[in-house]
Amino acid sequence: MVKQRADLTFKYNLKRGRHGWLRLTPAYSIKVVQQILENHPHITYVLDPFSGTGTTGVVCAENNINCDLVDINPFLVWFARVKVANYQNEHLQNAQEGVHSICEYVANVTEMSDLWVPSIHNINRWWSEDRLIVLAKIYHALNRQFPTPSPAKDLLNVAFCNLVINWSNAAFNHQSLSFKDNSNQQLTLFDEEQQILRQFSSIAQRIIAAARTPLKGQVKVIQVDSRKIPFPATGTYDCVITSPPYPNRMSYIRELRPYMYWLGYLKSGREAGELDWQAIGGTWGIATSKLKTWQPNEQRISFPGFDEIIGEISQRSLTLANYVHRYFIDILTHIKSVYAVLSPGAEVFYIVGNSRFYNTLVPVEQIYANLLETCGFVDVDVRILRKRNSKKELLEFMVSAKKPES
Repeated sequence: MVKQRADLTFKYNLKRGRHGWLRLTPAYSIKVVQQILENHPHITYVLDPFSGTGTTGVVCAENNINCDLVDINPFLVWFARVKVANYQNEHLQNAQEGVHSICEYVANVTEMSDLWVPSIHNINRWWSEDRLIVLAKIYHALNRQFPTPSPAKDLLNVAFCNLVINWSNAAFNHQSLSFKDNSNQQLTLFDEEQQILRQFSSIAQRIIAAARTPLKGQVKVIQVDSRKIPFPATGTYDCVITSPPYPNRMSYIRELRPYMYWLGYLKSGREAGELDWQAIGGTWGIATSKLKTWQPNEQRISFPGFDEIIGEISQRSLTLANYVHRYFIDILTHIKSVYAVLSPGAEVFYIVGNSRFYNTLVPVEQIYANLLETCGFVDVDVRILRKRNSKKELLEFMVSAKKPES
């Protein structure tokens, strides 16, 4: 019987140093990366082309292995850079003093006329008016304390991102974002402000403490489309360890919006939709409209039965059928790009999950295996990792393969 194995999900990372700095539900467990590295001790230079929160990079750096991280999302690129950086005592001391100054400023200033809040649509679904005021005060104080970018400010911005999601009404317990009903809250603004400030200080202290441990390996984080992987300046990669967006995930923007709006990476819903359209597996906002008229042109997927799968989904939703079709066309383009930057004998490891759309099960792992073979990889292997926390037939797999030696 296949088990759910929470230790192979993001939950395992939450209390493990830098790995717990910010939750992203699709993130995979550090155990997956560690096991791959332990089983393949010859690995020296890793690529993660869907790097997300930088899990692969941190594990590689902890094991003195060089790694390049690639992501198209500017917020995730910023966050991964903060996560894999080495911090001097001066940086940590500045962050420590900043926490104290920010909390003292917010606690003693009763009115701020120039508070700013992000232009998130229907923002009061995310935060009550009182909570929004307190968060805006902290953000104002943080930028007043650190008016220009710095390592200390980066660490406290990570703490602030934790804070805004902890005090939001958002619920990320299923595929469609929902909001909790907090209409019966009884706390006063004063009580809640003190609680929020204490939690900000606590989160910041935890982040600063984890940042004290230096990382050994060199990690570079690049903002680029994973369908166009640039050739590395220092040779070729001998390993890929990654977990692309799953077909039924359909949007990273969904979960990242609060952070991206607060830190200025998004200013409008249209920007969010445009970024999602550029990414593989995005359907947010305007991306949905564009999917309705998308055409594969001359590109096709050679997996037996693929056209029938798309046809079955299109009977219920042409938009979803186009989404699934475009997803695999994009993954094929990505794998071709990856193949070109790998050294002979390099191994690749893709963590993927199968998906169901209406009554049609999409064998994602088998399609990935087919795409890898189509692009010239050999020794393709598919192994079940765990059962996912959803329908019984949905599983997570590791699809591995090797570039020929010559």
